[in-house]
Amino acid sequence: MTEKPDDSSGYDLFVTEFPKKGLGIIDYLQGRVHFALLDQMKLMTTSGMTQAKIKETIIANVNEIIENFEPQKESKSH
Repeated sequence: MTEKPDDSSGYDLFVTEFPKKGLGIIDYLQGRVHFALLDQMKLMTTSGMTQAKIKETIIANVNEIIENFEPQKESKSH
């Protein structure tokens, strides 16, 4: 998740742009998450991960994000 390759040309292969027009903020954010997960799963599949391992990894990452979310700190930083 923290890999930073020198050449970003490979990103185009795995990063899908999400359309902004005609969507409310909730739908837009949910769409971005959906596309990001699909892109991540496509990359993981290409790298040889099984569907079970992909599911396990993504669920663990999402659980960690939710468990570490502190709304009071987030709202103060914006």
